[in-house]
Amino acid sequence: QVQLVESGGGLVQAGGSLRLSCGYSGSILGLNPMGWYRQAPGRQRELVATITIDSSTSYAVSVKGRFTISRDNDKKMVYLQMNSLKPEDTALYSCYARSRTIPSRDYWGQGTQVTVSS
Repeated sequence: QVQLVESGGGLVQAGGSLRLSCGYSGSILGLNPMGWYRQAPGRQRELVATITIDSSTSYAVSVKGRFTISRDNDKKMVYLQMNSLKPEDTALYSCYARSRTIPSRDYWGQGTQVTVSS
């Protein structure tokens, strides 16, 4: 069983930055891919960014150029650096991971709140 724990959320003014962290544990096999989702109240969950075990990344158009996802496999951590934050970035950000078990399984953290004021 995989456990994901996020941290780093908070209140920030528009234009500011935050770095979210996700620590994972409980699985011997590597997690591939991992990523971050976000969901605002009354809105659908949105995939923000993903990263593979070999550090290939992808981003939602809405955050491309502003957010950077990274991972440290030795530390079992995934990060989301968020720069130039906008009020529309306000959401609950959740860490995601897919196991390499057969069959694969998806895991989610509890989320960390990011609020961007204007």
